[in-house]
Amino acid sequence: MSLLALSFTLLFVVITMLVSVWQKLDLEMDIAIGTIRAAIQLLAVGYVLQFVFQSKHLLFIVLIICIMIVVAALNAAKRAKGMTGVVWRIILSIATMEILMMGLLLSLQIIEATPQYIIPLSGMTIGNAMVACGLFLTQLKRETESSKGEIETLLSLGATSRQAVQDVLKRSVKFSMIPTIDAMKTVGLVQLPGMMTGMIIAGADPVEAVRYQLLIIFVFTSSSAITSMMLSVLCYKNLFTKDLQLKNWRQ
Repeated sequence: MSLLALSFTLLFVVITMLVSVWQKLDLEMDIAIGTIRAAIQLLAVGYVLQFVFQSKHLLFIVLIICIMIVVAALNAAKRAKGMTGVVWRIILSIATMEILMMGLLLSLQIIEATPQYIIPLSGMTIGNAMVACGLFLTQLKRETESSKGEIETLLSLGATSRQAVQDVLKRSVKFSMIPTIDAMKTVGLVQLPGMMTGMIIAGADPVEAVRYQLLIIFVFTSSSAITSMMLSVLCYKNLFTKDLQLKNWRQ
């Protein structure tokens, strides 16, 4: 795609901003900022990845993955304002998932141990885990507030903190998995996923593209489940004080 053709796609952004002005949605500034940031960030990442792919140095690969994890954790933590220490818990959950997933893919030789495979797959997996973390924390807040009476009753009857919030955690984990599960049910029927579409456009065999897309779907499902479950284990104690009273967790 030429730069001229790419510049024409800005017409879609301009139309969206005009519709926002027409309907008085006040979204035009956010859309403009988002467009500029996306362009700058992606161009910068493109040049960085070009350098990393050429150098193939392990240190650069690890550094990029660590940056991805930290940025994902900081973004997901915005859903848990009022909960202390949530950032390191998210980092630990995502990092554990990344080590397990990438270790399995590399040890079984499902993918090659090159930056061209490791970095894109890690980025997609970490991004998916970030969404799962954000959804989990959002639902955890709602469930804790709506089930406050139930939790306090269980505590008064002698339940441990884990037992008191077990159902809350279970519902929150299920909620975080909804987008992933829905995507699995409709993939190929409602949408053709990004990796598969990109490979087909690039000229790859459609069947080969499907194989790689199935790999991504299976990894996404596992990453969402592992991250959410681990985060639930790490976070539930932080809902209570030392006297086993629910904290006032409000944004």
